[in-house]
Amino acid sequence: VLRGEMSLVGPRPERPEYAELFAADLVRYSDRHRVRAGITGLSQVHGLRGQSPIADRVELDNYYIENWSLGLDLKILLMTLLAVVRAAE
Repeated sequence: VLRGEMSLVGPRPERPEYAELFAADLVRYSDRHRVRAGITGLSQVHGLRGQSPIADRVELDNYYIENWSLGLDLKILLMTLLAVVRAAE
């Protein structure tokens, strides 16, 4: 984030070998690369990570990109903070 390679909020990056595979299989997968990858994102705060369907994550990532606003970023950061606090309890 400090070097400008990532942002705080945005689609989570995938390993390059998976990105190539997903790009070939999912029509809108490459669309999520229109913005910098983020440390947290809409998919993560909605519980879509790990073994969740990549197509669901792609749709939420593209929704985030197409509907970006400062308010949405702040909401995602707040939801992330709440998830971290809950996990620490």
